[in-house]
Amino acid sequence: MLHLGCLGSIWERWGFRGRRTHTKPHTVRKYYQIRGSAPLDPHATISSATAAHDGPEVPTQLPHFQDFTNPFSEKIGPSHNKSSFASRQKMDSERAQLFFTLLPKLPLILRVVILHVLRRSEPAKYLDLRSALTVSLLRSFLAPDRPLSISETQKLTSKDPGIKGRIWVSKYATPVPQETGVRDALLSAIENLRDAASIPAPARNPDILPVEAEWTGYRANAKPDSTLPEITEKEKYDELMKECSNPTTILYFHGGAYYLLDPSSHRPTTKKLAKLTGGRCYSIRYRLAPQNPFPAALLDGLISYLALLYPPPESFHEPVSPSHIVFAGDSAGGNLALALLQTVLEIRRQNIKVAWFGEEREVPLPAGVALNSPWVDLTLSSLSWEKNKEFDYLPSLTAKGPDNHPPCEVWPADPPRASLYADDAFLDHPLVTLVLAKDWSGAPPVFMCTGWELLADEDKFLALRLRQDGVRVVFEEYEAMPHCFAMILTNLPAAKRCFQGWSGFIKNVVKDPANIAPSAITVKAKTLQEVDLDLTEEDLTEEVVHERVRAQIKARISPNTSKL
Repeated sequence: MLHLGCLGSIWERWGFRGRRTHTKPHTVRKYYQIRGSAPLDPHATISSATAAHDGPEVPTQLPHFQDFTNPFSEKIGPSHNKSSFASRQKMDSERAQLFFTLLPKLPLILRVVILHVLRRSEPAKYLDLRSALTVSLLRSFLAPDRPLSISETQKLTSKDPGIKGRIWVSKYATPVPQETGVRDALLSAIENLRDAASIPAPARNPDILPVEAEWTGYRANAKPDSTLPEITEKEKYDELMKECSNPTTILYFHGGAYYLLDPSSHRPTTKKLAKLTGGRCYSIRYRLAPQNPFPAALLDGLISYLALLYPPPESFHEPVSPSHIVFAGDSAGGNLALALLQTVLEIRRQNIKVAWFGEEREVPLPAGVALNSPWVDLTLSSLSWEKNKEFDYLPSLTAKGPDNHPPCEVWPADPPRASLYADDAFLDHPLVTLVLAKDWSGAPPVFMCTGWELLADEDKFLALRLRQDGVRVVFEEYEAMPHCFAMILTNLPAAKRCFQGWSGFIKNVVKDPANIAPSAITVKAKTLQEVDLDLTEEDLTEEVVHERVRAQIKARISPNTSKL
């Protein structure tokens, strides 16, 4: 199964099926609160139960084995205190549950440690031991022998963990317009980009529904355990706006392979981007597959963009200038951000105006697009899916796909299809598999960061294609880092550098877009040295990439095969 989002959420929430035990989410979080470094810090991953605690950055060092028990020897107060006694009992229970969860993984842990100490593994040359262990353990848990069903996994990863800490969240839902203009414009763009030879039927016609979202901002004077005041959502929005120092507005699309996770799981990420940019995030709850296949999520994205530009009646916000809006997302959310950009480009090519709450509206381009490990080839055809598997926690192509899950009410689909996200024929559509898009000319500046991950080659190719069409691209490759590493290995210096680059682009493309200069660099894992990167690799030509995509579609779409 593919988990192409920030997978710390699944790691922390999964009911692990080992030795008849089911580890509670907080148990795994507690295990990773290692002194000096927390690869899966619950305050920093997208699945945290609370918003981020902004403590000092602590350099990651090689751990001693006793570090793994440090969380369980914390001072919890006087022994005569009843609450302290209860806390101690709970902690003892967590330790036992954690022990039985990790016991089956002991051979893997020992193997990673030995190879790392002897410098016999490739990751050992670049990563500290904690990070190497985190990647290896995540990989093992993401390809379990007895996986949950698709619907069970969705329930586990979409639970709201609550809102605490230095964060403002104001919830809003865009109402349904009386007109169908927004859907008509989207379907026109899809149809005009469709190759009738390979995609014989038109796209699905999704319903226009209210689109929920979370306005997210940084709350500077709150404490780590602060909760939101009991005021209206509009009042929360007003308080959020008081802390914004500039008009930067990030339209954020969360990752999760298009079928997992939620804006609530990404609050630490959107909060951090809001803090670093001085702006605000508008993180949308787009419809998930397989229940809502393409183009439902894309329609929700277009509705949300129009809602920012032209607020419906009774909206919290004033109209947002397109020069202040940046599309952003991670993994599948990066795919959605780029698909929305390509949709806007096509709507503009067709000179379409959208009927929207009683007015005919133009659809302008945003200031920029900022992507973290975007998933742009849904056919999984690039060579990095095999050559980079030692550096990533995502399951490689040898892992089984959605059909490895027990049947449930949402999967397999009826009629059957290979991909969770799209009807089989539409895997060949440029709004689904973005590496197939033929024209990016006129697009605003784009930021992309990636690691030495399974998606690396497709990201490099798309960056090259954008550059060839005259788009200013800022591309950052992070040596030896896994997928969406900055959201999982949160205390690594490279993670801090990644957020600086990501947020810095967002802030600058709004403040001074003319000075965004194209670049491509590799950031070294240990030193953060920046080295120029040549994207013109021989195996990343358009002809070769498109041939691989089509071959992968042909090979994988069959009644008996489903790995997409």
